[in-house]
Amino acid sequence: MEKNNDKDPDHDDKSKEDEKKGDVVSDAHLSDDVHQDGSNNKENVDVVGNAETDHQDPGDDNVDKVSQGEEAPEIRQTLESLSEELDQFLPTLSLHMEEHKDCTEEKGEDGYFQIPQFVGKFLDLFEEKLSKYDSGEPKTVWYQDPEEVSSLLEAVDRVSKLMVLLLNTKSCLDHHESLINHAGSIQQRAMAFLEDEFRIILEESVTKESVVVTDDSNSQRRSTADQQDHQNDVVVSQDQDQMLVPECGDQEIEYPGYPEDVVVVLRKIAEKMKAGGYGWECREVYLVGRRNILMRTLKQDCEFEKVSIDEVQKMSWDTLEREIPIWNKTFKDCSSLFFPGELKLAERIFPGDEGSLFCIVTHGLAIQFLGFAEAVAMTRRSTEKLFKILDIYETLRDSFPAMEELFPEELRGELRNEVTSARSRLGETAIHIFCDLEHSIKSDSSKTPVPGGAVHPLTRYTMNYLKYSCEYKDTLEQVFKSHSKLEREEEEPVESGNSAFASQLMRIMELLDGNLETKSKQYKDIPLSCIFMMNNGRYIVQKIKGSAEIHEVMGDTWCRRRSSELRNYHKNYQRETWGKLLGFLGHEGLMHNGKIVKPNLKERFKSFNATFDEIHKTQTTWVVNDEQLQSELRVSITAVMIPAYRAFMARFGQYLDPGRQTEKYVKYQPEDIEDLIDQLFEGNTSSSSTATARRRT
Repeated sequence: MEKNNDKDPDHDDKSKEDEKKGDVVSDAHLSDDVHQDGSNNKENVDVVGNAETDHQDPGDDNVDKVSQGEEAPEIRQTLESLSEELDQFLPTLSLHMEEHKDCTEEKGEDGYFQIPQFVGKFLDLFEEKLSKYDSGEPKTVWYQDPEEVSSLLEAVDRVSKLMVLLLNTKSCLDHHESLINHAGSIQQRAMAFLEDEFRIILEESVTKESVVVTDDSNSQRRSTADQQDHQNDVVVSQDQDQMLVPECGDQEIEYPGYPEDVVVVLRKIAEKMKAGGYGWECREVYLVGRRNILMRTLKQDCEFEKVSIDEVQKMSWDTLEREIPIWNKTFKDCSSLFFPGELKLAERIFPGDEGSLFCIVTHGLAIQFLGFAEAVAMTRRSTEKLFKILDIYETLRDSFPAMEELFPEELRGELRNEVTSARSRLGETAIHIFCDLEHSIKSDSSKTPVPGGAVHPLTRYTMNYLKYSCEYKDTLEQVFKSHSKLEREEEEPVESGNSAFASQLMRIMELLDGNLETKSKQYKDIPLSCIFMMNNGRYIVQKIKGSAEIHEVMGDTWCRRRSSELRNYHKNYQRETWGKLLGFLGHEGLMHNGKIVKPNLKERFKSFNATFDEIHKTQTTWVVNDEQLQSELRVSITAVMIPAYRAFMARFGQYLDPGRQTEKYVKYQPEDIEDLIDQLFEGNTSSSSTATARRRT
């Protein structure tokens, strides 16, 4: 660039006029190199002279007019206009860098390069733009406006290119340190802003998470007032607790749930940060963000949380039994949905990544999955664990191949070894449990009755074993074939026409019947004992009817005999519980010489009320889980009680004085009795007084 050693004669007048008119073009960076030292050398003159003569902006023509006393129009430079000038200047600076890259210090001023004034002004305006975003202005979300996205990211790109050229041009390093520091500071600020925005977009723009945005997570970025300002851009439905993006309409978006325009913005930010030397920071934000989002998604969609091997082995079976179905669903969903989605997203935002980001996000989780499976197999063996273990075994067998294909070859060997180890342990454990079931039934001698007469866990475990042993037939055969290391003891000869499997089923059912009969005697309350036997009997019958294989083995004769036993338990329960209550509704002792004996009538009502309250209070805590059995019991009770109570009320209710006397002794109307009967067998712990008071209003 040609140097100018002559000072502009109109410089002083022009400066005064610029100050007077409030010229928007700042010369804050005009003489950043003038003050490098105290000397008034030739280079310092060049800075001032070239800043005014080499760069003529549209406002320069007005200088002459001002000096002649004419009013000059104010020319306002914008970031966009300065961007065009900077785009024209950068190739010049690049050319200078190439031409003087081999220059030595001995060449002195020959390598000097003047930086135009508008460069500093561009940096100032861009810094103002960043300040507005940091302060919450404007109130629109910039990444939802394509023009704003383009403007901001192009400005960032210009600053990055400028910094590269300045830092690689010797004359700039020698003479423009102040400008370089200023540009570097702005670049760092811009990259920090993009890093924060990348994180926010990554976390808040998901539309396919179950419960994507909650009040807590949404408040991390904006206050309630700020959210109101954004309601035209992003609508949060509190009823569905899900973020809805209007631009997407009703179009379903696959996991991970980013609209296409959001992915484009994320990719552009990543590209600009990488170009500016901040690619590592962007990747780190992505890794942390996607790991958190993935874990949050697994927790929300699958209720999955990480647990260590030690934690698994310390869990109670009740807890672990709930965790295993969650693990199965999570592993399957990761294999078919979440992991492929993570791989695709990483490739779209970071083209050419070749799966490295995906591996960092998911590999540890995959290893943790397999560790959980192996930990379950190492827990203490018990009969009830068989089917959950087989579920895990099948999940690994069926879902791992698809997951394996997502990882690069160098990681597949490690994962295969982990799966092989886990399946081997699971298979051996399943075989031991399968063979121990009969012994488990024989040795079960718990003395604590099941609360409420509910289905006993032993019944559930045993019948699930029988039912699922048929449904898992292929898997069990595979397990025995691949993992059996046992020398099976000689079995008793099977009955003619029955397979070993059928004989085992019959033997287990006989053991279970005897065990339940013994457990029913643990209840001091005979009606509750009947409820217990009805619950367990109905559960067994329903399981057998629900499995064609078991029904075929047990036969129709066995099913009819068991149904007849259930009817007998039902009759015994009704006689023991409601027969006594019906006795209070008889006519005996209420009349003398053809007249009603009121004291006896009042006592009869009081006794009925007290007895019914006690039955209601007790039997609302009893449990009948089978809806059909529960309905049958209630209907039969209602059919016996309501007609008798209605007839008693019609016959004797009129002999009580209206008002206080009626309210005192007639506590229930027939409709109240019917409503309260419908509360029985719910397993509730609330007292009957609350329910009664509610129905007496």
